[in-house]
Amino acid sequence: MGDLKINSAPEVLLVEDDRDLAGNIIDYLALVGIECDYCDSAERASSLLESNRYDVIVLDIQLPGINGFDWCAGLRAKSLDTPVLMLTARDTLADKLTGFDSGAEDYVVKPFDLIELEARLRVLHRRFNRLPAVSRELTVADLRMNTDTHSVKRGDTPLKLTRVGWQLLRELMQQSPRVVTKENLEHLLWPDKPANSEALKSHIYSLRKAVDEGHELKLIHTIRGVGLCLKPD
Repeated sequence: MGDLKINSAPEVLLVEDDRDLAGNIIDYLALVGIECDYCDSAERASSLLESNRYDVIVLDIQLPGINGFDWCAGLRAKSLDTPVLMLTARDTLADKLTGFDSGAEDYVVKPFDLIELEARLRVLHRRFNRLPAVSRELTVADLRMNTDTHSVKRGDTPLKLTRVGWQLLRELMQQSPRVVTKENLEHLLWPDKPANSEALKSHIYSLRKAVDEGHELKLIHTIRGVGLCLKPD
């Protein structure tokens, strides 16, 4: 699959073991111009992700072997931030919260309307793929982020970031040297949930430690009462 072009259709990985349902989804998405790769297990999905870049992953929960919850959590532990839309017949609030806690961005309950699925895919595509195709590397001072390889370096030292840390740093680098408000950062992390100021503080602390610890030049600055900015002074 090729590089993302802004305002183009999303390129989708569908992970679903119900072949009839998968066929219906693939046929519909093809009609509306959305490319879709398909596999029926988490193990095969992991293999596809090693050689392809996708804009959205549509993930069934009840899969053979490792389930969708655990597989999604594993992706996030590896700092893969491709948005995940979970597709499942499990419709309790507890199941939905488990899905979000494992790292999913959206949740659609079976049976569903294919038009709604398409709309949700396009929303996730717009929300999480905002960088122009010609601007895949962000640089602020000696901090460099490559949004294709998901790598971050401070000088020559690679940084290990959580998925949330990656999201926060990408936003700060995109907006640098402008200030990003606390409210905007909360909405970035929890667009469909109540804001969590204490959790945000914890994530910012971890990000500041990863980026600035051991460096005389500090890049992450708190603007009291407003938010954060990333700049070399």
